[in-house]
This record gives sequence, structure tokens and C-alpha cells, in this order.
Amino acid sequence: MTEPRRLEFGWFLPTAGDTTAYGLASAQVAPSLELFDKVVAAAETAGFEYMLVPVQTACWEAWISSAMMVARSKSMRMLVAARPSYINPVLLAKMVTAFDQLSGGRICINLIAGQSEAENESEGVKWGKEERYEIMDEEVSILKALWTTRGPVTFDGKFYQLKGAQIRPAPFQKPHPPFYLGGGSRQAWEISAKHSSVHLFWGDTYERIRANMAEIKTMAARHGREKDIGFGMRLQIVCRPTEKEAWDFAHELIGHASEAQKAFVRERFATSEANRRVRELAAGGEVIERNLWTGITQVRPGAGIAIVGNPEQCAATLQDFIDLGCHSFCLSGYLHDEEAERFGKWIMPILRERNKARIGAATS
Repeated sequence: MTEPRRLEFGWFLPTAGDTTAYGLASAQVAPSLELFDKVVAAAETAGFEYMLVPVQTACWEAWISSAMMVARSKSMRMLVAARPSYINPVLLAKMVTAFDQLSGGRICINLIAGQSEAENESEGVKWGKEERYEIMDEEVSILKALWTTRGPVTFDGKFYQLKGAQIRPAPFQKPHPPFYLGGGSRQAWEISAKHSSVHLFWGDTYERIRANMAEIKTMAARHGREKDIGFGMRLQIVCRPTEKEAWDFAHELIGHASEAQKAFVRERFATSEANRRVRELAAGGEVIERNLWTGITQVRPGAGIAIVGNPEQCAATLQDFIDLGCHSFCLSGYLHDEEAERFGKWIMPILRERNKARIGAATS
């Protein structure tokens, strides 16, 4: 029987700013070094191990922000996006290994094909979604070859051709930094099955997650990676001392958003399979499982499914996903420094008690 994976928890760096109420100007917090420092410090104290750094147009540039914050933090790993066709893969391999060596192994790679066709077009990316995944496959294959091959690397692909490529330095992490991917299409699943250490789901019913995990494991087996692929959840969290306080805040969070803002989210990200799925879940009702809320999907793209409740309820919902087979949890909440503090004080102790052999000791 396979030994259960060690549990890990990640948090979110809000490089587009923070808020306690979408659509309410007075509730907005502008992005700044001060904000980022507060969020990273709170997340480290709470016991989070990695920090997801977003890459949409509204966000500050992820690689520069990540490098700055890894240098200003004590232990946090940065989960940084590698988007297909944005960076030459040889240069990307050098960037990652330089980051890896200088930080002592505090980097992991988030594979993102892009949720918005309009955004890709605005940034000069001419490839469609299917081709972007093909490019991603080639780029990751090149990265892995450059990181693990002794001597020059030659590669002859559809999009890239290399003749005797080499890089310095070699990775600090062996054999190389891990890859994460969150995507809902079968093409995304195939990339995860072939390359990822962790496939992150965006919140769904337990039945659907269980079925999807089984299918991705079957796909991974075809690459000889059935023991290499792991699973996690990308979720929002709203935890308050009482369930009523949590639901009151959750409804206030989206209560000021205009119809125009909601329409923008629906239309701008309409071609993303994962976004289509969360909209489908939202259409079916406000709550999809006990304490799992769809409301945030109205006002932001991506992972909008939220755990809402008191500390015991939030811990119980996370435990349900752990028992399902998930080991990595990439979470976020509002405000991000304050919600991280609540998680560390109220939820993490419960999870540590219930999963003693799978969670490290408190860092503070």
C-alpha cells in the first residue's frame, strides 16, 4: 500500500491588490511591497509553505515579484507561472535554476495555458488553446531535459528546435523543481498526467473530484507516472468565529459587485473549461457541498469556490478533501494577511491534530 503523501498548504499573493468587498472602492487595498510583506509574513507564521503568484493583466509581474518576496521571506516557496510561448524555454530553464539555487530550493512551477483568449490576444500570443498546450508540453519536456541530461541537449519539436543547448547552474532541487497544474480540460489533464507533481482542482463536488482523480491517475499510468502524480485543491476560505459571521462576510464580499463586473468575468473567461465548470456549479445553487460556496465565482475568474464556516466546519471540509486523496491545498481569503492569520490560529491546529503524521510542526 502506498504511503500517504505529506500534506502541504499554500497561500496566495494578491499582486492585483486586496479587498473586503468587490465593487466597493473604499474596501480596496492597492498592491504594494507593504501589502506583500504583510501577506507573506502572515502566511509563514500560519504554517503555509508555498505562495501562489498570479499572472493576469491586472497583476504585478510574477517573476520579479516572486524573486523579491523569496528574498524578503524566511522559508516560503514561490509557485510561479510558466505560460507557454512567453519565455524562451532555455532562458526559462536558466531563470528557474538560478532562482532555485539562490533561494535554496524555494521555487515550484505553475503550468498555465491562459484562461482568457482576449487577454492572450492583447499580449500578442497568437496561439489557440490547443496549440498552447502543445507548446507547454514541448517547453516542459525541454526544461526537464536541460535539468537532468548530462551534456548538450538537442530537441526537434513542432514549435522548438535546439542543437546542443546547455545551461548553468543545475537545479538545487533534485531531479528538478516540481510542476503544478490547475486545469479542467482533458488536454490539461494530459499535461498533468505526463509532467505534474500536483494537479490542483478548483473546487467541485466530492463525487466529481473522486472521478476526476481516478481518470487522471489512469492517464498518468500510461506515462509510467501513476505514483508520481498527486492532487490538491485551489480554494477560497472564509473562516469566522461563528458560521453566521462567516456567511455575513461572504455575502458582503460580493454584495457590491455591479452587473457589468459580473458580465466581464463571465465573458472574458468564457473559453476556459475550468471556468465553465465553476459557472455550471454556481448555476446549480449557492452551496454545492456542506460549507462549499459558489458566490465568489461571480466576481473573479479562476478558483472561486469557497469554504465558508466556523473553524471546526472549515477544518472538516478540508479534511473531507484530505480523506478523498488530496494532499496539497492552495488557499486564499480576504483580507489575505488577516485570513492567513485566522487559518493559522483556528484551522491549522485542528488539521495538525487529525493528521499528525502528515503535517509538520508549527513554525511559530
